[in-house]
Parts: sequence; C-alpha cells; structure tokens
Amino acid sequence: APFSLLGICGMIYTALAMSLRYLMKSYALPDGKFVSKLSSPQYTPSFGSKGAAAVFHPSSLVLLCMLSAAFVAHYIAPKFYVELYDNTVSRFNILTFSSFAISMVIFLIVASMGFLTFGSNCDGLILNNYSSEDKIMGFSRVAVAMSLVFSYPLVFVGARDGVLDLLNISKSKRTNANLNKLTITLLSCITALALKVKDLSLVIALAGSVLGVSLIYVFPALMFRSAVLNQKKDGGDVSNALLMEAKLVTLSGIMGIGMGAVGLTMALTGKR
Repeated sequence: APFSLLGICGMIYTALAMSLRYLMKSYALPDGKFVSKLSSPQYTPSFGSKGAAAVFHPSSLVLLCMLSAAFVAHYIAPKFYVELYDNTVSRFNILTFSSFAISMVIFLIVASMGFLTFGSNCDGLILNNYSSEDKIMGFSRVAVAMSLVFSYPLVFVGARDGVLDLLNISKSKRTNANLNKLTITLLSCITALALKVKDLSLVIALAGSVLGVSLIYVFPALMFRSAVLNQKKDGGDVSNALLMEAKLVTLSGIMGIGMGAVGLTMALTGKR
C-alpha cells in the first residue's frame, strides 16, 4: 500500500507538470522554450482544422476503446474487498467511487494537456514528446517509472491468477515453487514482448477494443440475459419489464462488439 501510494503521487506530479508546461506555452509554436530542443520532428506540435467535428470520425472509436481499458480493474476487485479494513459493502462502494473519481481526474488532465500541447503528434507514451532537456518533465519520467514499478505487481497477480484458472490448476498445486516458476515464465514472455513492441498506443487500443469492451459491454449483457432467461425457464417470476431489459442489454452488447470491431480495425490499420 505505501509503495502504491507513492506511485499515485508520481502520476499526480506528472499531471501537474504537464499542465504547467501547457500553461507556460513551453512547447507552443513557433518559439516555445523547448520546441527547438525536441528529439525528433515527429514530436513537434501539430494541429488540424476540423475542430469538434473530428469526433465523428471512426478513428475516435480508438479513443473510446482506450478509455475502456482505463477502468479495467475487475480482476483485482475481490482482493481489494477482502483486504479492505472493515469490509462492508458501503465502505467498498466508497472505495470504488473515490478511486474511480481520482483516476478519471488524472486521466482527463493528462489526456487533455497532452493533446492541447502536441495535438495529433502525441506519442503513445506522451512523455516521449517532451524534451530531454526539460528537467520538470525529466522528474515526471522518474515518477511514472516508479508508478509502473510499484503498481505492476497488482496487475501481474491478476494476470497470473487468471492463467492458473484457465489452466484449471487446483489450489493444492499452487505452491510457492510452482507460483515462482509461472511468475518467471510470464515475466520473461511479457518482457520479451515489451522489448519488441514500441507503440504503446497500439497496445492500449488493442487491450481496450478486445478486453475493455468485452468486460464493460459484452460480458455483463450476456450474464444478465442468461440470468433472466434461466430464471424464467425455472418457473421464476419474471416481469415483462425484466424481459424487455434483457433485450435492451443484448443490444448494448451488440453495440459494444461493433464499437470494439471498428476500434480494433482502426488500431491495426494505423489510423489512430
């Protein structure tokens, strides 16, 4: 918990640093303080003329898929509930609401400040856009690195437990020795991929269009529809309103599949 808090502080510092650089116009064309010190022309600020109408372009669905990935924390929720002090449902609701609210504020600041500063030339890892001579953003790189290192175990444990469940490994076989072997194997594979894949925006877009959309739109719709139909099949009291709701959530699931498919296509074809 203390190290995770340190990571959160690093993300808050980064959001504030990005806001400061935008307000100071340090990267504004043509004579911003650091414009001439950017490492590559691809990081130079670039803005179009379409305005708000650009949101209706299919490529905007890639952003929606990325936003879907932003709040995917379902796999760790049971662990948080179990480890929460005085873990009542009301206290867990407070934890969930406050955590998502803080995350949303950080996401909004980082996304908006990054786009307002660099426009269409925002890199998948926005810190790449900033000059290496910018000391304030240099500290941000350290802060983000700490955040990733300290929060990674939480994400990784969810992935490891998921692999164990998919392989149907019994609790008795989940010894420390076996867990260590699986940890080393997974970490080695993930690290190898990380060294090869350089486009972070592609990774997030793929995760959002496949995993995020499925968890938010598709799976809940399927589970609710199945629960309602099974209750009706077993002779339970199912109102017409509930049956109508089951049909509506099915449409929501179909919409999610369509949105994910378009977002996935746009991401794979490089139209981000």
